[in-house]
Amino acid sequence: MGSVPFHYVDLRTFCYATEDEKRVEDALRRFLPEEFELERVVNEGHHGDRIVVYSARVERADDVRHVLATLSELAEWDRVLAELDDRVDDNNSLFLRLDKQAAFKGRVALGPGITLRAKVEAYPAKREKAVANARETFEELAEEAADGESGEAA
Repeated sequence: MGSVPFHYVDLRTFCYATEDEKRVEDALRRFLPEEFELERVVNEGHHGDRIVVYSARVERADDVRHVLATLSELAEWDRVLAELDDRVDDNNSLFLRLDKQAAFKGRVALGPGITLRAKVEAYPAKREKAVANARETFEELAEEAADGESGEAA
């Protein structure tokens, strides 16, 4: 992948009192470059329970490429592409929800637990242009994923 079509990528997950913090951190790190710094904030839930929020903002092009390379393992590209118009908002932000449990187990899947928000580059800064840019990138990722499954060299 040559150019990076995102200004940045934000990843965030919550660790509830019933979860192991190390496992939740490992799940989030599944999408991040090695040794990437996480922000950790301890909060209190409505009923006084402890909730730890882990988050990271990926801004460097090589780091964004790493996140995208990890996302290329996603099996549900048809669904993401079909829902792309609904996944990009009026501020040119793209949203995906990734399965925290699957990430902990080393897999990449859509599902609850990890929120990915990516600011899509678009010139001019119009939603339609952002959707088109995201679609082009995700079609390329889907193709890479398909090539990986069939054993072809890219």
